[in-house]
Formats: sequence, C-alpha cells, structure tokens
Amino acid sequence: MNLFDVYPLNDIEITKATGLHVWDANDQQYLDLYGGHAVISIGHTHPHYVKRLTDQLNKVGFYSNSVKIPLQVQLAEKLGQVSGKIDFQLFLCNSGAEANENALKLASFYNGRKKVIAFKGAFHGRTSLAVAVTDNPKIVAPVNENENIIFLPHNNEVALEETFKAQGDEIAAVIIEGIQGVGGIKEASKSFLQKIRSLCDEYNAVYIADSVQCGYGRTGLFYSHDYAGVEADVYTMAKGMGNGFPVAGIAIAPKFKAWHGELGTTFGGNHLACAAALAVLEIMDQDNLMKNAEKVGNYLVEELKKFEQVKEVRGRGLMIGIELPEELAHVKKELLFTHHIFTGEAKPNVIRLLPALNITKAQADEFLSAFEKTLNK
Repeated sequence: MNLFDVYPLNDIEITKATGLHVWDANDQQYLDLYGGHAVISIGHTHPHYVKRLTDQLNKVGFYSNSVKIPLQVQLAEKLGQVSGKIDFQLFLCNSGAEANENALKLASFYNGRKKVIAFKGAFHGRTSLAVAVTDNPKIVAPVNENENIIFLPHNNEVALEETFKAQGDEIAAVIIEGIQGVGGIKEASKSFLQKIRSLCDEYNAVYIADSVQCGYGRTGLFYSHDYAGVEADVYTMAKGMGNGFPVAGIAIAPKFKAWHGELGTTFGGNHLACAAALAVLEIMDQDNLMKNAEKVGNYLVEELKKFEQVKEVRGRGLMIGIELPEELAHVKKELLFTHHIFTGEAKPNVIRLLPALNITKAQADEFLSAFEKTLNK
C-alpha cells in the first residue's frame, strides 16, 4: 500500500528532538521555529512531559468516557486557573477541526439557528462544518458546501453590523481567529472583536473564538482574543494543548447547559491526552512561558521591523508573520536548507514564526542573524 500523496514534503527525516532543536537522519541539527504548525509549546521531549506520559502509560492509557476520569477534572481546573476562565466548562476532543465542529454544533443547539458568519482569509479546519467556514473553496468538497455560511470582509465593522441588521434573527454564531494563521498572520482588531461581542449579545448569537493556533499562551495572553477585553462564549483550542499529543477542547461559558448526548467523542479526554495537556499547563505555569512569549516575541517583532527589505511584520507574541516581496520568495527554503532553521509560510510570501514558548533570546538572535544573511545574499 502507498501513502495517499496529499502532502508536499521536504526531503528531511526527523529522528530526534529536544527543546527547540531537531535532528535529521544524517545527524544535522535544526533550530525549530515552527513547531509543526504551532503544536510544540513547551519544547520537544520536555522531561516533565515525557515523565507525565510515561507514568500514565504505565497505569492506564485509555478508557472511554463511560467511566469517571479524574484527570479530566484536574485538567479543567488547571485550564481554568491558567486561562482565567474559571467559571467556564470544558469539553475535550482530539483536533482543532473537531473543536470548531463541536463549537458550531453547540451554538446551533443553543439558539436553534443555522447561519454562521465567518471571515475572508479564515481557516477553521477540514471537517464538514469547519471547512465550510474556511475561506478556501479548493478544499471544500461538494458535500461540504453549506448555504448557511456568510463570509464577510475581515475587520469590517460596517459589513458585520449590516449583516446582523438584515439577518440577525437567523444567525447562530460568529466564528473568528484572534490572529489568522493560514490567512497570513492577520490580527482581528480590538474594536472588531468588541463589535462581535456586542452584536452577539444583542441578537442572542454565539461568539466563537477560534484559538486553535493563536491560543494557548502563544501571544502572551492565554487566548489571543482576550486582547480586546471581552469574553467569547466558546473558545476552541488544540495545537499547543498537548505538545504533540492529539488533544483539543472547547471552553464553554456558564450560560450553556449540557444535556447527556449533546456532544460526544471516543478518544477525547483519554488518560494519556489529559496527562499530556496537564504537563503542558504545569510547565507553562511553572516557567511563566506566556510572559516569555510576550517578551521574546516583542523583541523579534522590533528587530524584524528594522529590515528594509521586509514589507510588513504582523502578529503578537510568538505568532509572527514576515511579509516579503516576491523576489525574496526563496528565503524560507534557504533558511531551512542553508541555515537549518524550520519556519512556516502563508501564501504567497509570508514567513510564519511559531516557536515553542520557551524560546530564548539567544535562539531568536540566531534566527535574526540567519535571516539577515539570506536577505543580503
């Protein structure tokens, strides 16, 4: 059997990893400033993380949600403490797409409506509803097409107000990334998020904050949306939540009342997933990683703005987009194969930096030095 060929691959095999470094099969070391799509939040193979998972695996790795799993309660309590959403409720699942899928379903159950507002440039996942609210027709199969989705311009308050005035009684939810990832590291403005909150309150719609990539402390705040000073009704999370172990969840405001069978999952919230997620939160808390993300992220942004060849630097904390002119489209590949630094990209010419939250200033300087060499080559 062959693999289904859907991924464009770099000719690199990662054989070991620790902290912000990975090594290939030839023992070449790389600085990892991408973390596999913002997944590695506390560094590769962190000793506490490895011990947490190993200890749990030696007790019980899995049982279904038909029995009590105290680790889920511990995770919910720790998540509430670190995120500041103490009165919210937690539903655990397995991936960002699944988190967004459940959030949209929950919203529709809540107010009995079908229409959802999403935004140009959005990426929310590849499952049925999640891909329907994703602004990329190429990956929306005919069976995923949904006439209930309304795409509006990003950060356009007038268009949002007009849509609510015309269809507010039919709108189940508004879903928005605090910072668009695939869309090119584009931040939702403070006033735009505040407008979403006020309109959702006025029309009894549900404000869903997609924090799958931009959440989990990456911006210096636990959820990047919190920058606006208002709370969403539902926060979705995944990527950095398990540091590589598949775990995701939605944090749900207290106004939602659960009923048995409303949501469900086989693997979500299993013993190993909870152990991984608890280890991440414990390290984030113990080592003050959100503060570090803010500090090193601010430093990177300020230094990157000094390069005259860079068109724009966008983002917050350790979610950074570097927009380059077309003639510098080769920079990402050169960083990888000449300087051995992993970065991400957003089309057409945006380099994405999504390193672990414990990146050091020295590692940031290593990247800046290599970046300067590629620009001035």
